[in-house]
Amino acid sequence: MKALRIIVWVLVAVLFGATGWLVFGGRLPFMDAASVAASDIGGPFSLVDMNGRTVTDKTFAGRPHVIFFGYTHCPDVCPTTLGEYAALKEQLGPDAGKVDLLFVTVDPERDTPAVLKDYLSSFGDIVLGLSGSRDQVDAAIKAFRVYARKVPGEDGDYGMDHTASSFMFDANGQFRGTIAYMEEQNTALQKLKTLISGS
Repeated sequence: MKALRIIVWVLVAVLFGATGWLVFGGRLPFMDAASVAASDIGGPFSLVDMNGRTVTDKTFAGRPHVIFFGYTHCPDVCPTTLGEYAALKEQLGPDAGKVDLLFVTVDPERDTPAVLKDYLSSFGDIVLGLSGSRDQVDAAIKAFRVYARKVPGEDGDYGMDHTASSFMFDANGQFRGTIAYMEEQNTALQKLKTLISGS
């Protein structure tokens, strides 16, 4: 009986670890925590938005913003997160226009500005898509300490493992925390309200 209990607890631990691995894009939240301070997250970047305009970190100065890294071929995390964004924007009511929601692709080879614009239109006019050259996107990935890795598939296809959390920045460009993948909606809503109010 004791041996059975041990086996059950080992299986629970393995399941917990595997779930965390998937939810956090191949990186558990405590990894590198000691070496990455809040001030290390974010920084200068130059990308191209879904309307073909060059944007930098200075484009969003003076406004709170939330940045999520993903890709249009994502089967679950990205569409789920964007759907949650849509619901949160609706719940914010008149304050919805006071925060910018940004979707940065980790797959610029496939996610051109035009592809991003078409994809994001399915979620309403809530998110600005950002792409660019491979070097531009890689620089942004590095600046935001994002995990992103190409995973080969069948017949030359591929997917992308990537960080599943969204990064919040205040109007001064200071990192103010994250919204976790599938975070309880009332909690996420309160985080956005706090971000908008600047408190």
